[in-house]
Amino acid sequence: MTKRHLINSIQIFTLTTLVFLSSCTTNRRVTRIDPNKTTDLSGRWNDTDSRLVAETMSQDALAGAWLSRFGNQKNKKPVVIVGMIKNKSHEHIQSETFVKDMERQFIKSGAIRVVQNSVFREKIREERADQQEFASPSTQKKWGKELGADFMVFGNINSIVDQEGRRKVIYYQVNLELANIETNELVWIGEKKIKKYVSN
Repeated sequence: MTKRHLINSIQIFTLTTLVFLSSCTTNRRVTRIDPNKTTDLSGRWNDTDSRLVAETMSQDALAGAWLSRFGNQKNKKPVVIVGMIKNKSHEHIQSETFVKDMERQFIKSGAIRVVQNSVFREKIREERADQQEFASPSTQKKWGKELGADFMVFGNINSIVDQEGRRKVIYYQVNLELANIETNELVWIGEKKIKKYVSN
């Protein structure tokens, strides 16, 4: 093969490669859609399921008898902390998405006060400790002023998958419970069930 033929072969190969690569990359399209729109692609847990759980649980908790009963007895708003939400389902589920939505609804309602969970409390305490050494005395935040929680939310996510050939039914059940920290009394139990039929 001559030098000229070699150069032509390299040019043809390069051009073919570029055409192939460009055809592979131009087929992908990204379209922004409304976050509140229901979009199911795989049948797995998704943002719609998370939103439905948060809406159902927060509305049910805010309408519960425990809230007015506590207000009548203590003449103050209850302080709530979110504890552990165990994922016992067959897939990876980020419970934090609906937990944060619930906390936001609690705060927006003005009826419930929310305090940070144990992980973030430690971060805040580290900052408070730093302030004792580095911040001016007039701006230092004092120890022993934290808001103690009256109630703790905890719960679990379970799922059942029933499959036959290329068809399957996926069932999710989210249970949340609210316990009085001082007495251990369960004052509210919330439940949300989601069922999906998937076929190919």
